[in-house]
Amino acid sequence: MTATDTREASTTAKLTFWTMTAMVVGSMVGAGVFSLPRRFAQETGVAGALIAWTIAGSGMLMLAFVFQTLAIRRPDLDAGVYAYAKAGFGEYPGFFSAFGYWASACVGNVTYWVLIMSTVGAIAPALGDGDTVLAIALSTVGLWGFFLLIRKGVTGATAINRIVTVAKLVPIVVFVVLALFYLDPGVFADNLGGADYAGSLFNQVRGTMLVTVFVFLGVEGASVYSRHAKRREDVGRATILGFLSVFAVFASVTIVSYGIMPMEQIAQLRQPSMAGVLEAAVGDWGEVFVSVGLIVSVLGAYLAWTLMAAEVLFVAAKDDDMPRFLRRSSAADVPVPALVMTTAASQVFLIVTYFSEDAFSFALDLTSALTLIPFLLAAAYAVKVALGRTPAGPRGPTRDLVVGLLATVYIAFLLFAAGLKFVLVSFIIYAPATILFVIARREQGRRLFSPAEFALFLVSVAGAVVGIVALAAGWISI
Repeated sequence: MTATDTREASTTAKLTFWTMTAMVVGSMVGAGVFSLPRRFAQETGVAGALIAWTIAGSGMLMLAFVFQTLAIRRPDLDAGVYAYAKAGFGEYPGFFSAFGYWASACVGNVTYWVLIMSTVGAIAPALGDGDTVLAIALSTVGLWGFFLLIRKGVTGATAINRIVTVAKLVPIVVFVVLALFYLDPGVFADNLGGADYAGSLFNQVRGTMLVTVFVFLGVEGASVYSRHAKRREDVGRATILGFLSVFAVFASVTIVSYGIMPMEQIAQLRQPSMAGVLEAAVGDWGEVFVSVGLIVSVLGAYLAWTLMAAEVLFVAAKDDDMPRFLRRSSAADVPVPALVMTTAASQVFLIVTYFSEDAFSFALDLTSALTLIPFLLAAAYAVKVALGRTPAGPRGPTRDLVVGLLATVYIAFLLFAAGLKFVLVSFIIYAPATILFVIARREQGRRLFSPAEFALFLVSVAGAVVGIVALAAGWISI
């Protein structure tokens, strides 16, 4: 056994069930929950919100069950989302899944810094809504500061995340309790049907779908980090427990807000809108309370997402689907090159937000859109596993097939709900990434593309060209 093998053996399988559950919760409870009141109020009322959460909760629960099932049926596959796409549909789709998931995490990290700066911007106008030059400069310091923290070691970083997860849930739960206490039945009733500007109920619900995807990102956290689990069965258990806990919190935050203010006023609040809602209920201290909770919450989620993003690149490189330099790790089991690339990409996306009309909303929606393809491939792979058409073994129980099909249909609906704009912008990001795939193939002395892979490459390039033309012509905007 080499020194590297010894080190990997000693650092693998260290995460307990509760630590992985904290990673799932920590990944999901971040910037999104603090933006829910405004994002929902801009689209729908109480009735539409209840329908939206029913659809999103059911769909994401099916996806959580997918990750639970695959963790059991394919314990040999690490880094969840990426590994399942590759096993089910080949190396190039697997590469796209890995890159898309990684890119979504990088953009998601940007939403955290934008929201932190927007929060502080309430008392420091120079930070604006988190998209000014000063805000970007301070966010850059934060980006690289966390890089140095994580570089010291995965074990220490995950321990910090477990502590932060508990700390950040407190202000959110307090918000829900206080909002229930101050809830005005008359205001709640007036917000029941939604506003005229929201359009049909179907369009209202459709308009909320991307934000529900964003807040549930992280449900796959335990699966992505599965190579560090002490017991493989804990991966699925942590996924389900983390999801159910967070779903209850998210739905509660959204619904109780409708009992505090008219939805037209909630829709005009600056982000984080949860702070504005609590301020309307209890006074100025409510805004401060939520703002402090947001900063703790967001920094914890940022830590978890950065860990997961680097892990995906690292595992993909070890499987020869990314360039070899990304497979290197330090003595503390930190994939430093992958971590550098993750932080650098977040830096680029952070700069792009300066040119966006609404930096936070754009980054949030793009994060969701980039994740849909990896999720769709994972759900479709679960269907193949249930049908017994993979090395995972014989045909699974009917429940597994039903869960896989429902998850696949749900993710397909989300792609429709995302709209053409974010699909095209996603292609602009996806297509150039193929350079990494080509480098990896050349390092191995292999043929660059199979016929099917080349066809997929052409589709991605065509989508990117259309997206660039659409942006240049003003047909779509960021």
